[in-house]
Amino acid sequence: MAAPARPWPPPVGAYAEERELFRLLQNMLEELLIHKPDDPIQYMINHLKQNNDDAPRICVLGPPASGKTTVAMWLCKHLDAIRISQETLLFKEILALTREAKMYKERKQKIPNALWANLIQERLSNVDCIKQGWILEGFPENQEQAWMLQSSGIIPRHVVVLYAPDTVLIERNSGKRLDPFTEEVYHTTFDWPSDPLIQQRLVKPEDLSEQEMSKKLLEYHRNFPGVFQIYQKVLKSINADQPSMDVLSQVLTYVQTRHRSAAPFTPRILFCGPPGSGKSLQAALIAQKYSVVNICCGQLLKEAVADKTKLGELIKPYIDNGYPALYWRAASCLNIGERPFGSSIVPDNLVMKILAERLNTLDCMTNGWVLYGFPRDIEQGEQLQKSHIIPNRVFFFNLPYESIMERLSQRRIDPVTGERYHMTFRPAPTPEIQVRLRQNPRDKEENIEKRVETYYRNVKELEDFYEDAIYVNADQDPHVVFEFIESCIIKPLPCKKLKSL
Repeated sequence: MAAPARPWPPPVGAYAEERELFRLLQNMLEELLIHKPDDPIQYMINHLKQNNDDAPRICVLGPPASGKTTVAMWLCKHLDAIRISQETLLFKEILALTREAKMYKERKQKIPNALWANLIQERLSNVDCIKQGWILEGFPENQEQAWMLQSSGIIPRHVVVLYAPDTVLIERNSGKRLDPFTEEVYHTTFDWPSDPLIQQRLVKPEDLSEQEMSKKLLEYHRNFPGVFQIYQKVLKSINADQPSMDVLSQVLTYVQTRHRSAAPFTPRILFCGPPGSGKSLQAALIAQKYSVVNICCGQLLKEAVADKTKLGELIKPYIDNGYPALYWRAASCLNIGERPFGSSIVPDNLVMKILAERLNTLDCMTNGWVLYGFPRDIEQGEQLQKSHIIPNRVFFFNLPYESIMERLSQRRIDPVTGERYHMTFRPAPTPEIQVRLRQNPRDKEENIEKRVETYYRNVKELEDFYEDAIYVNADQDPHVVFEFIESCIIKPLPCKKLKSL
């Protein structure tokens, strides 16, 4: 009988995740099914040469006067993308169908949906849109347009829908002014330009009567449910009745997110943080819910000694010499190999061998892992990387010094039962137990201070090393912390190529 297939080794899995191979292949398959080229191989080669899978593809929708133009123009400047709107298609582009569309406009007739869809398809097929990406302002207007765009392979990754009460929109519309040179939109009350030259050239857009506005709002509300039905999985509604910078910030945050992928994902989670920040508790909660392997580096070393493995025999002298599961180095001890507090440390090369051996076992490679207690400085982080142990989620726990002292200095243990207590949060249930409680020497204030000091001495370089790390406010209820960590594990990381506000 053939042996069961083993999972890919860590370097291969990390490479596939880092290069997003699943998404790349998925995008190529979608393009093939949509366009049905006669030569699929050549089509895929051309697709790869374009290298545009990360280019923005965004639709900005909303009722009249909701701020679509302002948002679309701002996104184009910020993302270096191409803005496409009714105005640009009719008056700024020289396309094969532009003349036909203008004739409808001149006769004051509605431009057919099919003509709009063909105009958009023609414009988006140009090199600038392919390379830089596009922001489609005000399209699609209805479900028929949406279906036509989809069938042409025009599928937005993000759809932003602006909304506001109709009364607010009607008020905005009455004061709306347009700069014919830049196409910037201003308002007589809310956003009046300070430059007198701009003030002089502002014009009042056509069809600004309240009756016309009400008619357009009615049409929008009638058509929007059909559009929502098609794009609901990639759609975000944003309240436009707030300061413009708040609107723009929320829009940018959304378009920087990546939607959940169907790609295989093996969690490789790393927790870093000062003593007492709750790493072990959160690791246990994550491991329990998602069946990943919970790995505490200090516990791993103890188990190696208890099991009398070859590596365990090598580290046993260090433990016998006073090692209390604290094997990290202070910066002042890096060159002389001494422990910060006077006793021996376990050399990094031995720790790495034990850790690499554990993380390369079948359960870790199949189910994933959550690790804490290592690395504690940048040298250890670099050793992890050289061993091809690359976490795909890194969390740094932040906790104020006062909270650290409160959590650790009041910990006690019952030597009879091994039960742990806390003088404030979990006091002993009876006076008899209270009398026999003992404090671990590591939890004395002077030792806590040394451990915290050493952590903060090394953590800055470690934070720079893991530049995509997520920062956790650990000074909260543990279940609130867990929910935040869980959401960050489930959601894809933000796109690196987009600039922040």
